[in-house]
Parts: sequence; structure tokens; C-alpha cells
Amino acid sequence: MAAPVLPLQQVKLASLPSTRLTPEQQYWRTFKNPLLIPSPANGPVNLITQPSAPASAAAFPSLTQPPDIFTVTTGARVQIYSIRTRKLLRSITRFDDTVRGTDVRPDGRVLVTGDDTGSVQVFDVNSRAILKTWKDHKQPVWVSKFSPSDPTSVFTASDDRTVRLWDLPAETSVRTFVGHTDYARSGAFMPGSMASSGLLVSGSYDRTVRIWDPRVEGRAAMTFKMGAPIEDVLPMPAGTQVLAAADNKIAVLDIVAGKPLHMIQNHQKTVTSLALASNGERLISGALDGHMKVFETTGWNTVSGSKYPSPILSLNVITSGVAYEDKHIAVGMQSGLLSVKTRLSGQQKVKERERRKEMDALLEGKLEEHDRQVAKKTKQRGSGWEKRLRGRDFIGEGVDIVIEGQDRKRRKKEQPWENDLRKGRYAIALDQVLSSTDKTAQLTILTNLRHRSALRASLRDRDEVTLKPVLQWVHKHIREPRLVDLSVEIAMNLLDIYSGNLGMLDMLKA
Repeated sequence: MAAPVLPLQQVKLASLPSTRLTPEQQYWRTFKNPLLIPSPANGPVNLITQPSAPASAAAFPSLTQPPDIFTVTTGARVQIYSIRTRKLLRSITRFDDTVRGTDVRPDGRVLVTGDDTGSVQVFDVNSRAILKTWKDHKQPVWVSKFSPSDPTSVFTASDDRTVRLWDLPAETSVRTFVGHTDYARSGAFMPGSMASSGLLVSGSYDRTVRIWDPRVEGRAAMTFKMGAPIEDVLPMPAGTQVLAAADNKIAVLDIVAGKPLHMIQNHQKTVTSLALASNGERLISGALDGHMKVFETTGWNTVSGSKYPSPILSLNVITSGVAYEDKHIAVGMQSGLLSVKTRLSGQQKVKERERRKEMDALLEGKLEEHDRQVAKKTKQRGSGWEKRLRGRDFIGEGVDIVIEGQDRKRRKKEQPWENDLRKGRYAIALDQVLSSTDKTAQLTILTNLRHRSALRASLRDRDEVTLKPVLQWVHKHIREPRLVDLSVEIAMNLLDIYSGNLGMLDMLKA
């Protein structure tokens, strides 16, 4: 009894690298509809801030929901925008020089600024009236921040190398911290459990990050030495870690252990600004290379990023609602442009769930299994599998009785070129396939001719007309990385067989 004739196995090209976006990339790509706002002073955008979340409800008992404002500092003015509408609400221009440090109290009623004259001023947000002016600093003030736990406490850092603590009713600073030997240009109140003790952190161009405790006289409570001037410091919400940007690196410093834990090196130029997103689960960084990068805060891996047309000097993720959900990504550039990208609504919850599942799988070492499940679900949704399963008999593992002959699959009818190939009419089979537009059939027959060592036989004894389709196929596909080997092999056979006649072909002369 003759063996049954089985159909040829279809040959398909290997898939190219996947272009499917991860849930994390999809999430950050939902920030669209960019609003580009030029600086009215034609100067760089130095700082973008919004009122921080209060440390406790008792600190600001009248606060029922986060204020609907964020501030942009550029030149000698502070602009106040609405988070909900992205529209400019008001501007404060009562400054004698460039404004550097700006912050809004968690209740959104009071704003503090520091400028290049060394003045620290406190304004009423609604009326823009000056409530307080301090002039203890003798050089530019780069940092001015309200305490998240005390509505009357203010922290400043200045180029005069001092860090000061202020109380709104007082006429002068209530505490001066001395120890930096160069410009102090970044700092913050420590959050979390550290906030109750009044700890402060500051970064300086003397290449140190210092932790200050008001209860410790004459020196910093802790000092970290870095390899470059400190451009920005950012405490993590738990208060046990501080991020410090120095040159093109971001150091993760452990306050409890008193040592660096990790060094992030993903930027090509100096990192100028740091911010947190997704309730502290993501770190956002901006640098002079124009890149904004997003890191997860467990293993500090890069999960997303984007490129801006100018060096980035400041950035912030503006949140909204009582849950402090990410709403805008605001980026200030050296060119004076302010870019505000807004997160799209609709599928936000779905994207967030997918993003969290993917990150959990990554941390548990089950990312490949997660990807297989996602691919399987996508394939099932796209192929109508539920309809195909209705009314179908299942035959296989798990059934008690398997009845022979119940296979309903019909053998695919053999194509004419397959019949010619099986009977050794290689040139005829190849001509039939090349005259069609079926790319799978073309790849299948050429691969089978190679396996049968019949490729040379299929190319022999051809004239100008029958040789033309072969040459066209080689010319078309030799630039395809997945078909280079096959195309070169066909071309080498053609050169070997027709080397004496190729110069006479009109198609080659053209």
C-alpha cells in the first residue's frame, strides 16, 4: 500500500522584533494633547511646583480636597495655572530679580518665593498681596518650601551656603544650619516618620547631601559625599531614602543604613530635576540631554521615556483628586517653553491594572509567563474562539472513549505547483509560483527546492523571459534580512549557470 501524499509544510518568515507596547509604555503614552506655552519673559523655565499633600489631616483641618493650582517659575515672575483647565489664573511679578525657589502651602492659600536678591517673600495666592519679606540670606535663594506638617514653617537654601528654617510670625529665621562649603541649591523637608522630628535634607555644589536635625547643634546629622555637584535632591515618601542627582547620575541614599544603595546611570548629560509619580511608585527625571526618563522605584529599572527639543531644567507630575492621581506631565525647558501633557481619560483604569500586573510579574520573576498569558488572551479575542467552540466535539485527553474516524478535518487540495514539485518538474513548479502573488507559496517552494538539492535544476535551461521573474524576486528580497541567505544562494547559482550570458540580457542593461 502506497504511503499517503502529505501536503507541504508552509514556510513562514521568522517574526521581527515585537513592536507591541508594554502596559507601562501604553500608560505613559496616554499623556497626550501637549500644550506648549512660551515664557513671557523669554527666559528658561526654572521650576514647576504644586501644593504637596499634607502629612496629616490634623495639620490642615480645613483642607477637604487638593488645591486646583500649580505654579511655573520663569524669569522674574511666578505663574499660577489651573490643574483642571490648564489655563493661566494669575501671575505674580513683584520681584526685583529672577525667581528661583517657589512653593505653595498644602492648603493652596499661601505661596513662598526666593529670588536672586536673597529675599524670601510670602504671598497670598488669591490677592497676590505680600504677607512677609525676609532678607537674612545675602545671595540668591534657590529653595523655598513649606512644611507638609506645619502650616507656619518654611525651609530655604541659598548660594550663601546656609540652610535656614523660618516661622511665619517671626521677623528673622528661627534656625540657621551651617556646614556647606559651596552653593546650597536643593533641599526639602523629610517626609514620613522623619517629618515628626523636623529633619531636613539639602544638596550642595560642594558635592555633599546633608541631613539636618534641629535638635543637633553645629553640624549635620548625616553627610553623603558624591562625585559631582548636587543638582537636586528628592526624599522618598517613606522618609528612609533620598534621591540625589549629581552630574548624569542619580544616587539612591539610605538614611537608615547611612550608605548609598543604588546608582542610576541612564542620562548622557547632567540630571537637573527629579519628581515622583504614581503615588511614589515611579521616579521621573529630566536632564540637559533633553530626555525625560521614568523609573520604577523597586529595582530602579527604566520603564519609559521621551525626548524634548531643548535641555530640561524642571519637571513635575501634576496630580489631581483626593487620590492624587497623575494628571499632567509638566516640563520646563532652557528654550523658555513649558510643555504640559495631559493624561487621557476612558481606559485609564484598564491600563493601570495591566501596568501593575506586568510590574508584579517582573518583580516575581514571572514576566515570560505573564507575556504568554497576555498573548494568548489577545489571540483568543481576535479569532472569535468562543463561536468556533460552540457545538464542537472535543476529542483528546480527558475523554473516556475516542472513536476512530471522527476527525472532521478535510485534507487540503493539492495545488498544481505542488503536484509538479512532487513529480520532479521543478522549473515548471517554480514558474507557476513566481507568477502568483502568494509570498508564502514562493518561500515554501524555494525552501523545499533547497532541501531537495533541486534549486540548481529549477534554474537551469532558462531563456530571458523565464529568467526575468527569478531575477526580480532576488532583487526585491535580497534587502530583507530574513531572506538574505536564500537570495544570495539563488544569485550565486544564476551567476554560475549564466555567467557567460548575463551581459546580453536587456533587463540587466537597463
